[in-house]
Amino acid sequence: MKNKFKYLFGPVPSRRFGRSLGVDLTPYKTCSFDCIFCQLGKTHAKTVARKEYVPTDDVLSELDTWLKTDGQADYITLSGSGEPTLHSDFGKIFDFVHNNSDIPTVLLTNGTMLYHPEVRAAAALSDVVKVSLSAWDQESYEWVNRPHPKLSFERQVQGQMDFRQQFHGKLYMEVFLLKGINGMEKDVRKIAAIAQKIRPDRIQLNTAVRPPAEEFAAPLSMEQMEAFTGLFDPHAEVIAEFSTAKLKDIKANQETVLAMLKRRPCTAEQIGEVFSMHLNEVSKYLGKLIRTKKIQTERRNGAIYYATTSS
Repeated sequence: MKNKFKYLFGPVPSRRFGRSLGVDLTPYKTCSFDCIFCQLGKTHAKTVARKEYVPTDDVLSELDTWLKTDGQADYITLSGSGEPTLHSDFGKIFDFVHNNSDIPTVLLTNGTMLYHPEVRAAAALSDVVKVSLSAWDQESYEWVNRPHPKLSFERQVQGQMDFRQQFHGKLYMEVFLLKGINGMEKDVRKIAAIAQKIRPDRIQLNTAVRPPAEEFAAPLSMEQMEAFTGLFDPHAEVIAEFSTAKLKDIKANQETVLAMLKRRPCTAEQIGEVFSMHLNEVSKYLGKLIRTKKIQTERRNGAIYYATTSS
């Protein structure tokens, strides 16, 4: 991306959606959840207040520029640093994209706001919507997702069920499983039973393969995850690490590496795979970013991850 955008990032590789242009509609970690597994860390502003967190016109202006100067992506995705449905005008983004391009859209949401009719109507403008389900009752909901006090598990599930009835696009569901927390078979069966009521088109199982907000949020093994896929209807899939076969045209430099690390910690190997770079080249960028104190190292599960500093 040649232009320096404030609200757009990427296109970045997505394990689910190929090369995805991200649209960030909230300040960093503004969310209705404070999930123990979040790869972005702990929530700074836990809220259920819906408002125009960033100027909608500015976002649309950036999208217009990107479409005219680049415009190459598999999807345009509302995701980023927080919960996108907290933005009061997120539906306008979908309208603009559909009116000005043929690129399909994705909404990555935790599903907490779907009990609002106006949120369901705006979300239904997207081609694909991914919701989340990692609990089975209020107690597990509060333990895993640490929701805003005004949220209830029962209302969230009902909101997703109501959305399914009116949404004619593709509904995906991510189930995030953790060792000793919600990753026992008896618990997964409970989650699967609720998922069946919501009736998503695809169910994808995930675990803490990247550094989580809380160190006690430990991952399940691939074998454990695969053993649970048959408990779901439709049959679930384990989200594999993203293949970089189609990403040879992504150019990496210091700014793009830093932009990637601002959104999630990565190992040097992961950076090299994403940008099709030799590790010697990766080390040059990382060395410069460390010397200028823009990033720092974290050791997690025996691997060294690179993350941006707080300053």
